[in-house]
Amino acid sequence: MLSYTIYENKQSLQWVTFIHGAGGSSAIWYKQIRDFQKEFNVLLIDLRGHGNSKTNAKSIAKFSYNFPNLANDILPVLDYLKIAKSHFVGISLGTILIRQLAEMHPERISSMIMGGAILKMNFRSQLLMKLGSIFKYVLPYLILYRLFAFIIMPKKNHKRSRILFVNEAKKLYQKEFIKWFKLTAEVNPLLRYFRQIELNIPTLYVMGEEDYMFLPSVRNVVRSHAKTATLVVVPETGHVVNVERPGVFNSVVLSYLKKLA
Repeated sequence: MLSYTIYENKQSLQWVTFIHGAGGSSAIWYKQIRDFQKEFNVLLIDLRGHGNSKTNAKSIAKFSYNFPNLANDILPVLDYLKIAKSHFVGISLGTILIRQLAEMHPERISSMIMGGAILKMNFRSQLLMKLGSIFKYVLPYLILYRLFAFIIMPKKNHKRSRILFVNEAKKLYQKEFIKWFKLTAEVNPLLRYFRQIELNIPTLYVMGEEDYMFLPSVRNVVRSHAKTATLVVVPETGHVVNVERPGVFNSVVLSYLKKLA
């Protein structure tokens, strides 16, 4: 079972589950815990091979790394804690896993909060993935990861996010990184499907104004998913909204969740 941490609120019956992105860990949510615990029970999960969800060469070889399997990894934690339903908050690739989980188990999800959501790989991001695929067996994964972090989060005010993600990525095995990286080969048809199908689940997208790779596609999806989707764009902010603007992120998300209550 995946490693997790809970912060209980005895006055609340509702849960908020946080899902980090590839290369990160639940440590990226440290600026959210206090504010969210005031209103909800909080569950932080470390994805397979990340943070304290340790793997070894044998388990990496045995597990089939695809989005349905990685999303289903989350369910045993919810079942063990007897959480029938939860709000989900994700960042970056974590938003893909939340949406995948919603496809398979919509009854377990009260709402989806998508920070730095990935809904389409633009030309630049696809080129980046192809270059990574070419060099993933040649270069140490941290060199590739630093390059990706800089391209996705290039500005001076994105530096804290870059450093945090690179420091967390240092805990990954090279083989683990390669397995996660190979997911990029199957992401385009999956994201195309997500863009076409609107689920009957309240969805809030919280995007940085400077998230130039992913914001345009999110704007388009929100227009076409008008029944359930809401978009908030945070000024002067990049891809990792919750790290760069934690106060704004917390305020926007908590306000949204309270309206759903």
